[in-house]
Amino acid sequence: MSKLFKIIGAVAIINIVARLFGFGREVVIGIQYGTSTVADAIATAYSIPNFIYLVLGGALTTAFISVYHSSKMSKELYVRKAFTTVAVAATLVTVLLVLFTDPILNLFFSRLSGEDYQLVRNLFLWMMPSSILLVVSTWMSGLLNINDRFQLSSLAILLYNVAFVAVGFLLTGWLGPESYGAGALVSAILMGGFLYWGIRRAKLPSLKPSFGMPKDIRRMWWLALPILFGGASLQFYYIIHRIAADGIGEGAISSINYASKLTGFPQAILMTAVTTVIYPMLAKKEGEGDTQTIKTLYKKGMLYMVVLLVPATVFCYVFAEPLIRLIFGYGNFDETSVMLTVPVFKVFALSMFFLAANTYVTRFYYAKGNSVMPIIFSLISVFGINIAIIYAFVDQIGAQAIAYGTVISAAVNFLLLAGYARLKWKL
Repeated sequence: MSKLFKIIGAVAIINIVARLFGFGREVVIGIQYGTSTVADAIATAYSIPNFIYLVLGGALTTAFISVYHSSKMSKELYVRKAFTTVAVAATLVTVLLVLFTDPILNLFFSRLSGEDYQLVRNLFLWMMPSSILLVVSTWMSGLLNINDRFQLSSLAILLYNVAFVAVGFLLTGWLGPESYGAGALVSAILMGGFLYWGIRRAKLPSLKPSFGMPKDIRRMWWLALPILFGGASLQFYYIIHRIAADGIGEGAISSINYASKLTGFPQAILMTAVTTVIYPMLAKKEGEGDTQTIKTLYKKGMLYMVVLLVPATVFCYVFAEPLIRLIFGYGNFDETSVMLTVPVFKVFALSMFFLAANTYVTRFYYAKGNSVMPIIFSLISVFGINIAIIYAFVDQIGAQAIAYGTVISAAVNFLLLAGYARLKWKL
């Protein structure tokens, strides 16, 4: 067990640096554009490509790992066919979204004005092709993780975030805000290339395309679909944020984006490290029927999250204003931007533990082969409680209603997940 947590620690260190650069992108955007309509446009345009990357990439990778250890096919053939179906699926989804750019943007962001809409549209078209590479990169990271190459997948995220912020910042004078669209595309290309090089260097199975849907690939898809819908419901938090904030006023979208990214920073570091290392092990131990190790992992992980995230929550809530000033308060992020972001950040801080714990507990459901209950709980929480709270209070307290919706629905989701896991598996 000590070896496991040493590996998690090493991955966490790389992830801290990677997330610092990823969060640095938000800081740079804040310095350059504050909480203006331009900042709103950048956050808005990135929401849909990021949604595809996290939902489709995450679901297919999780399902791929789950089937890998029990597949009756040769490992090389299974890897090749899985890679092919992932790449084809990512390409088809991306092409469809690009073809229907205008209907999609009008559906989700109907209140955008002419100039703002054109900027969002241009950024969207820059960013969407990166979805293919990001989904495939997520899958390649899963292949590396199965083979204990955890550091390579973490380094790839570091490369992505460094390139994204560097290209966005350096090309601003030439492309303006659209430099962040170019940054999204270039950084995805670099990450995909790095992961492919890592797979070749580690002498893992070939990624030469192999078409066809044998039994294990169909099984991967049957497992991926409920995971996809479950992940979609969780990621819909961010889409709902954008839609609900669209009518509040200038700067609402960007202030919510800055606040949610800052509160997501500590839990993202912890959860990326833990799920990167633990989930492949969970899938293997479940296949071996080693329930005692699974219970031990569950309890230790929950304890670590309480110890790390509860103090972080208290700190962020108490020192919200000085934190926002210290991190964002430069350039065009003026006093108005600070005062707009602080109250939203304080409320979002209360969600840190619950969002992290939900991601963590859900991985145990997937390892147990139960991907349906997390969907049901997420639908109740995200599309029921969350939306009800937002639209009940948004006229009274504005953007804070969006944050309260996230906190309360995430807490309910955690209670449902943890309670059912306790009753079903004695976790």
